[in-house]
Amino acid sequence: MYRIIYYFITLITKLHAKFLSINDNHGLDLTDKQLHFLIIGVFGFCMLLVLQPIFRWLSKHHAELLITFLYVFTIVVVISFAIEIGQAYSGTGDMDFYDIASGILGFFVFFGIYLIGYLLYRGIAHSVSKES
Repeated sequence: MYRIIYYFITLITKLHAKFLSINDNHGLDLTDKQLHFLIIGVFGFCMLLVLQPIFRWLSKHHAELLITFLYVFTIVVVISFAIEIGQAYSGTGDMDFYDIASGILGFFVFFGIYLIGYLLYRGIAHSVSKES
């Protein structure tokens, strides 16, 4: 998990440097906030265009649990990073990627336990309804 997080942070850092370089080399004179507005705005909108049809398809195929998982997983990642950044900023703890990875792993474990129970329940309910 640490390697995955570190890979994405490294990738984002390189992309940020590349966009700053493009801005400087082409005389765009955009501020950091303007670059964030454009890049994050376009990136988010492109994600919306890609994910919306996928989520529509999933909802038509009764995959509400998967949609919920993806949404909650996103929030867990954001909150985990926010907690670590907050600790580093406030001095109440060290910013540690292993803490982030541990928190995300905890979510996976508890979701896994829930998923097993959910699948057992669905399997039992399905077999009981077939017998009726």
